[in-house]
Amino acid sequence: MAAGRDRVVQLLRQLQHVQCRCPAHSHSYSQAPEQVPVKSTDYAFQMTCSNVRYGPGVTKEVGMDLQNMGIRKVCVMTDKKLAKLPPLQVVLNSLVKNGVQYQLYDNVRVEPTDKSFKDAITFARTHDFDGYVAVGGGSVIDTCKAANLYACSPDADFLDYVNAPIGKGKPVTVTVKPLIAVPTTAGTGSETTGVAIFDYEKIKTKTGIASRAIRPHLGIVDPLHTLHMPTRLAANSGFDVLCHALESYTAIPFNKRSPCPTNPINRPAYQGSNPISDIWAKYALQIAAKYLSRAIRNADDLEARSSMHLASVCAGIGFGNAGVHLCHGMSYPISGLVKTYRAKDYDVAHSLVPQGSSLIVASPAVFLFTRQTFPNSHIAIGPVYLILGADIRNAKLQDAGLILAETLRKFLFDVDVDDGLSAVGYTKGDIPALVKGTLPQERVTKLAPRPQSEEELSALFEASMKLY
Repeated sequence: MAAGRDRVVQLLRQLQHVQCRCPAHSHSYSQAPEQVPVKSTDYAFQMTCSNVRYGPGVTKEVGMDLQNMGIRKVCVMTDKKLAKLPPLQVVLNSLVKNGVQYQLYDNVRVEPTDKSFKDAITFARTHDFDGYVAVGGGSVIDTCKAANLYACSPDADFLDYVNAPIGKGKPVTVTVKPLIAVPTTAGTGSETTGVAIFDYEKIKTKTGIASRAIRPHLGIVDPLHTLHMPTRLAANSGFDVLCHALESYTAIPFNKRSPCPTNPINRPAYQGSNPISDIWAKYALQIAAKYLSRAIRNADDLEARSSMHLASVCAGIGFGNAGVHLCHGMSYPISGLVKTYRAKDYDVAHSLVPQGSSLIVASPAVFLFTRQTFPNSHIAIGPVYLILGADIRNAKLQDAGLILAETLRKFLFDVDVDDGLSAVGYTKGDIPALVKGTLPQERVTKLAPRPQSEEELSALFEASMKLY
């Protein structure tokens, strides 16, 4: 009897080893969650971007797009200068033609602040808009993103969604209204990203809101609008493209970034370089290397300015998913602490160091500093070096960052960029404040391929006082 029972037990065990393991048939299947080992760094990346439509004259379709989405009352945002230029008129004509009601907000500040964001938010909250159209550069598009977000979060405090550690950095869980972005500059790539940047006046540095949830529903990229950019605006917009692409390509790899999120909703938009974002970054660099000088030197060069508009989109998709790093982290206090400097060709009443200018002035020092880590990412931009005139045929891997820094320095001299921080009003006495303004920018500085101490940041700002 015992022998028979033992034989039955033996047969059952054999069946358990050979039976089907699918959930429908396996008696051993459990719906309990799998115990995944806790990782200190991330193991995945996520690719997201806005829909983009590109082509000369495509702005005239915006009214049809809104009609197709069933949107009947929109907020159109722009700034005072653009309110007088053809791009806005094309948009408004399309809205009227397609029976879309609109209200115009033209009080966007170039290089927005928390105060100007709040003014736009108040406007959006006092009207029942079912969609938004932003006509302008990054300042307009970012302001419109913020207005849309907070209008859809009427009980939210302003700092709730602002990046930590300056704000609370809460994830965006509300559904925002559709936003169509019509970029008129070729630089920020804001039509593709879920990022809205502003100057936080309390601490005199830039910060922002970063969430995939606030990216535009559609970017209408019409290269005809870039013909209205004056020379220095075209230059600074182009420097934005260069730094977006260079920084996203040389950022720490996604699987080296920490912490690993415990929930995918907490995976940041800025994830680190990854195989897909690298493709967009390199393509943007190749376009910029070929056309940026032409776009700066000749406002009527439609091929060059159209190409830079496309490069801006490509760089935006790249950095919108990989992130940027130290050039941006240092640029935020450079813009925020500006004293009396006013950039040429910018028709504004306030002191201003444009974003592209504040980025590019620190770039040679930054890439010289980061060369020691992941040198492959620095040397892999070889086609860009060649187009910009650098010979890397006999270059050593460890020299990659040095070559990149010197190539940038020569290029900036050729296109008449201000000679370092001293040329925009800073002295060595301002360095402690500039360092202090960089320290809270962990969202970007932690993506740099080399960590930075306060002493190293001080040295970087000092090295950026003069470029030539």
